Amino acid sequence: MAASPKAYPAATDTTTRFAPSPTGLLHLGHAHSALIAWRAAREAGGRFLIRIEDIDRTRCRPEFTEAVLEDLAWLGLEPDGPVRVQSRHFGEYRAVLENLLARGLLYPCFCTRAEIAREVAAIGAAPHGPEGVLYPGTCRRLSTAEREARIASGEVYALRLDMAAALAEAGGPLLFEEVGEGPLRCDPARFGDAVLARKDTPASYHLCVTHDDALGGVTLVTRGEDLKPATELHRLIQALMGWPAPAYRHHRLLLGPDGRRLAKRDGAPALRELRAAGRSAAEVIAMAGG
Repeated sequence: MAASPKAYPAATDTTTRFAPSPTGLLHLGHAHSALIAWRAAREAGGRFLIRIEDIDRTRCRPEFTEAVLEDLAWLGLEPDGPVRVQSRHFGEYRAVLENLLARGLLYPCFCTRAEIAREVAAIGAAPHGPEGVLYPGTCRRLSTAEREARIASGEVYALRLDMAAALAEAGGPLLFEEVGEGPLRCDPARFGDAVLARKDTPASYHLCVTHDDALGGVTLVTRGEDLKPATELHRLIQALMGWPAPAYRHHRLLLGPDGRRLAKRDGAPALRELRAAGRSAAEVIAMAGG
């Protein structure tokens, strides 16, 4: 029987979630994040949800999804309800994109990464945001007729958020509640005209995560501190769609002996490797900060 982390139930409507991407096996860093979400729900007498964020169809694999769910069950982190698998719901995300398109808040971008890099290089000191160099707005300036002609010709394009139009429609200052810090002011403009859909990813992380948190009734988002900047863009999407704003708790990241964050690409030991080496679920929970 799987070991269960310590919890202190109390009456509240707190709903949390753990939302890994199945691009590899879970390691201690994932267990640390899952435990924080699980414990927050259990201590509040609320709900803990699991969501598989597999929208990246080039990197996510079904066998990793199966392994994720098996490892979480071994740790005793069972969800309160069905597991949501994002790749089964592209139609829902498309409906959100069509809503934003109809309101003039998205535009097609035909630029390739190489073309953007060349234009940015020509500009010189291009502004940067949390996700790198900001898009210079080339396709935002295209006429409606030119956009329609290029789409009709079969040209590949991404969908970008018209940040200026979005901010104007959202109106007023945007805030998010960070546990332990109180309300923090957002500046979504730092992201520029963010991509919300592209050919290889029919809907972006930013759009899918805000949609699914609203759909699942998530009231407390617990995730790594590396994702804290993204909250500013997420609050804008929530405001545009009329979705509720959950509270956030961005936790520290587990670091390896070299001081770097634990990551799949750096060979962080997988939970199933620890299990195969004879570690119990309780020991792994302790190693993950439980």
